[in-house]
Amino acid sequence: MAEFGKLEWATAFMEAVNASKAYEDAAQTWEGDFYFIIEPGGAIKEPGYQYVDLWHGKCRKVDVVAAADKDKYKPEFVLSANIATWRKVAEKKVDPIQAIVTRQLKLTGNMGKVMRAVKAAQELVNCVTKVQTTYPE
Repeated sequence: MAEFGKLEWATAFMEAVNASKAYEDAAQTWEGDFYFIIEPGGAIKEPGYQYVDLWHGKCRKVDVVAAADKDKYKPEFVLSANIATWRKVAEKKVDPIQAIVTRQLKLTGNMGKVMRAVKAAQELVNCVTKVQTTYPE
């Protein structure tokens, strides 16, 4: 089991994405990278930054970056939420697009581009469900 927000988890997620034919098909034209930010709260004392580079149905790179080094990457998109919200998305208790629209997930970047990639977003969540995950409490 890997802890959400750690490099071991991000690497397992990348492997799940790259093994997913469904994601590859859904994201054939997607070009864009992200910071997935875990906001402080509860057991999370400072923001956590997971970098994910997605390109034409594959994940080219992942990284976990300390808050002090957040300028290491300049991703096209930033999604941020507290750990409880990330967990709801990962456990398919809330759809990622619904979470963005209702501001449970806060998006910085081109909303229109994301809205045109609904199936790809849903397939990314399916990849998350393949990673044996623990969550900081």
